[in-house]
Amino acid sequence: MAAARLCLCLFLFLCLLRLPRDAFAAGPAVAGPGAGRGPGDGMNVLFIIVDDLRPVLGCYGDKLVKSPNIDQLASQSMVFSNAYAQQAVCAPSRVSFLTGRRPDTTRLYDFYSYWRVHAGNYSTMPQYFKENGYVTLSVGKVFHPGVSSNYSDDYPYSWSIPPFHPSAEKHENDKTCRGKDGKLHANLVCPVNVTEMPEGTLPDIQSTEEAIHLLNVMKTTRQKFFLAVGYHKPHIPLRYPQEFLKLYPLENITLAPDPWVPKKLPSVAYNPWMDIRQRDDVEALNVSFPYGPLPDDFQRQIRQSYYAAVSYLDVQIGLLLSALDDAGLSNNTIVVFTADHGQSKKVVELVSLFPTLAELAGLQVPPACPEMSFGVVLCTEGRSIVHYFNISEGKVEEGKEGCDDTDRCFNEEPVAFSQYPRPADTPQWNSDKPKLKDIRIMGYSMRTIDYRYTVWVQFDPNNFSANFEDVHAGELYMMENDPNQDYNIYDNTSHGWFFKNLLGFLKH
Repeated sequence: MAAARLCLCLFLFLCLLRLPRDAFAAGPAVAGPGAGRGPGDGMNVLFIIVDDLRPVLGCYGDKLVKSPNIDQLASQSMVFSNAYAQQAVCAPSRVSFLTGRRPDTTRLYDFYSYWRVHAGNYSTMPQYFKENGYVTLSVGKVFHPGVSSNYSDDYPYSWSIPPFHPSAEKHENDKTCRGKDGKLHANLVCPVNVTEMPEGTLPDIQSTEEAIHLLNVMKTTRQKFFLAVGYHKPHIPLRYPQEFLKLYPLENITLAPDPWVPKKLPSVAYNPWMDIRQRDDVEALNVSFPYGPLPDDFQRQIRQSYYAAVSYLDVQIGLLLSALDDAGLSNNTIVVFTADHGQSKKVVELVSLFPTLAELAGLQVPPACPEMSFGVVLCTEGRSIVHYFNISEGKVEEGKEGCDDTDRCFNEEPVAFSQYPRPADTPQWNSDKPKLKDIRIMGYSMRTIDYRYTVWVQFDPNNFSANFEDVHAGELYMMENDPNQDYNIYDNTSHGWFFKNLLGFLKH
């Protein structure tokens, strides 16, 4: 369909990180790795996770969106625009950055296994904070619910009390969207009257209310806390209070600037978006599989609703941050805002959040994982990026360029690594989200400032092994001349150097 893009492009996520002014003192700005002291020693953590949020925000240069609260947070934060998740599916992405391990180590590529049983009894970020004296609290969608978090959001390992899930969450995919026929449908585009919704509310509204309640409890008890708040929107379906549509008149909504399939895109890389196709309003369009385009007017409606959902989310973030201020907690709380699926020019990875937050909070930085780490409970495959920050006098700015020996680099160039599974070389009904038993090909992608290089190789789900001698397809995009990654030059470029670097990176 016209709006579809190569799935690995979705690995771009956004990240904002704000340190409190009271975290700073005279002397060295940041303690060295493992020193057990940091600029925010003893600080609380508010960890905000948003589902499927693109960098469609004012702070990322979007001229149409209205996101004043997130933009205000960004104005006080370190903002990353070249930061990458390690897999663009909710469950494996979240397990990856919450454990600090890559999908090939958690062995989770779908939604249907629990890493502590399936791969190794790995410690998580909130578990580590809990073991270091923090009250750890989970609200909304933090871990993906279900098998992948043991039907408990990894409680009691990761959390001090059972995680909170909004009661309205179970209605996310119900027929709650009123169509032109007056009937209720399970649509992709779904502006609603909140008072008419089941229970008279929406999940993200409930999550904000609970998070505010917990902040007030923490104010009273004066305990150090790690509070993770996970929002559902703007993940599909695009269900949000209908008044947000007024912010975005349809006549102001343009089509995507490059909606078509990239030149020479290998078929294995194409995502046919089956989840979208199964929504009632999209299904009624009878879009041909897999490349059929959506009608232009419907594309505009989708984009309009995405913007509206982002502004709805922005209001929730504003309420949460205002509550943090009102509780008098802003000056001793590190705030992280990120999405599971980016102005700094540095390339960083989501697996680096665990060691980075540990160092910023003044905790011992978890050690780097050995090459074989399945039996190691506490280690990280990410690297603390605190040395990127210039922390002085309450300011968080870009620090030194380049890498040191602890960075995942090649020839002094930061690198981010991502992967994505496929059931076959051509688009299938389950290409979006294949189960482990159906995975036959794995795409491994290496991203630097200058290029993105991807190889699609044979994968055996029985032993979790990739065969790099059996390459099915490849992609190479040079970012300076092709920032939107529209022209794949893999077939007409000598790429042995890139392949060698990728293999070396995987063995790191």
